[in-house]
Amino acid sequence: MMIIVYTVATYLIYLLSKKVYSKWNIPFFHPLLLSPILLIVMITLTHVTADQYMEYSKVLSHLLGPATVAFAVPIYKNIAVVRKNIGTILVSIITGTLVAIFSTFVLSKLIRLSYDFSISILPRSITTPIAIEVSKEIGGLPTLTTVFVIITGVVGGIVGPAVLRWLSIQTPIAKGLALGMGAHGVGTNKAMEYGKQEGTFSSLAMIFAALITLVWGIWLIPYL
Repeated sequence: MMIIVYTVATYLIYLLSKKVYSKWNIPFFHPLLLSPILLIVMITLTHVTADQYMEYSKVLSHLLGPATVAFAVPIYKNIAVVRKNIGTILVSIITGTLVAIFSTFVLSKLIRLSYDFSISILPRSITTPIAIEVSKEIGGLPTLTTVFVIITGVVGGIVGPAVLRWLSIQTPIAKGLALGMGAHGVGTNKAMEYGKQEGTFSSLAMIFAALITLVWGIWLIPYL
């Protein structure tokens, strides 16, 4: 019974957050920022622990995998465009994953983060289900990884469009790859607002970035 109650409550809170953001389009009201705040208020008022809430809402967590796979649909529909630009796509995503890992590593060293913290945030630039597996593979803390994946997605989804305007990036492939690589699921959702091709390339960037980062998790990250 509690699973149904908290699953429905979480869904309704997300819908409310989307409506608030559509009416007042300011960063603080972004659904992935406002929803967690409202959820914290809810579980605090109902005296539910974080572990209990995770158990009650596990149905939604299990949907992360299928939701990620569903991003392959627009890729299939635009496969001809993808084949034409495959070289650009691969170079961009490989470069993006390396920049994400090394920039995170260097910054963590500069501000003297602990080893466990540094390792846990290295896979922050890929979608949650894969980031968790990479974190486990390299000895990180999956819970901490999840938090920074969400932060990266929300910040990228909010800041990304402004950066694209500032750099005068206009082509669908560039917009899509940048948003998918920089903000994974949130960026892909934003890219789909621009158009079908932007959404396609963003989905591709998110999926390829996850796969390539899995390789880096085995062959590169342990040496850092």
